[in-house]
Amino acid sequence: MEKKYALLIDADNVSAKYIKPILDELSKYGKITTKRIYGDWTSTQQGTWKDELLQNSIIPIQQFAYTQGKNATDSALIIDAMDILYTNALDGFCIVSSDSDFTRLASRIRENGLTVVGMGENKTPQPFRKACDVFTTLELLIADNESEERVDKANAESADIISREQLEGKVVEIIDQNLNNDKATGLGEVGSRLVQLYPDFDVRSYGYKLLSKFLDDFGKFSVIREGNDLFVKLNRDLSVEEEVENYIRQLVIEHQETGIVLGSLGQKLHVKYPMFSVRDLGYSQFNRYIRNLKGLQVVDDVVTIVE
Repeated sequence: MEKKYALLIDADNVSAKYIKPILDELSKYGKITTKRIYGDWTSTQQGTWKDELLQNSIIPIQQFAYTQGKNATDSALIIDAMDILYTNALDGFCIVSSDSDFTRLASRIRENGLTVVGMGENKTPQPFRKACDVFTTLELLIADNESEERVDKANAESADIISREQLEGKVVEIIDQNLNNDKATGLGEVGSRLVQLYPDFDVRSYGYKLLSKFLDDFGKFSVIREGNDLFVKLNRDLSVEEEVENYIRQLVIEHQETGIVLGSLGQKLHVKYPMFSVRDLGYSQFNRYIRNLKGLQVVDDVVTIVE
């Protein structure tokens, strides 16, 4: 069944030029059953929004600025959100604002088990971004349909973009965790877990449209299709593999008289090469890997040189 979302827009902190990209992006998550926008519609500053409301069936909620310096719009949006939360059967909310005032609202909605999609400009503070399940930068939605130069400019203006090195390390961790549990790593799992770690992660921030292409260009991963499914695997480093084999033989030679217990060999190998896993080489068990190495033999869990 298609999921239902409520779209709530803070007109004071978001430009009307984003409305079509906002609706297109949210439609990827499900059906938009409620569309409301909050602001002081007596103000000339909201003139650009007024032209978009009728065309996109968005209900304007009037909120007068009762006191100078106080944002009454935020309060109206929060109150409405809580009413909708308890009276409508929804799967999630989309809160569009570049203001951190909605951080607690996003957290509160998530406490009820609903999904929160946040959208805002590059200037949106981190607390609101992190409070959402997913956060999308609005400049990226505009740049997505424009030139490469515009994409690069949007990226440069975002001071909080996650480094490629940091993402690479996390993807390696995800794959290693699955290997330790004898699980393959699906492309969808990588994407969802990265978003769980970094709600504002979006491959478009790096100039890509597809996560698979983004991962391929690291050079460390391969995206492989098996039937209808896509899986992410670590590329084998032959130089490291050879280095590991030499180290194993060195340890066995050092214990040539008595041999070395398989478990002890595995522990020493893990200390020196913590990222090495025999599963990367297609072995489900460490002893099978050792038995396959030329010049070595395993007898009663003791590794020795073949005479």
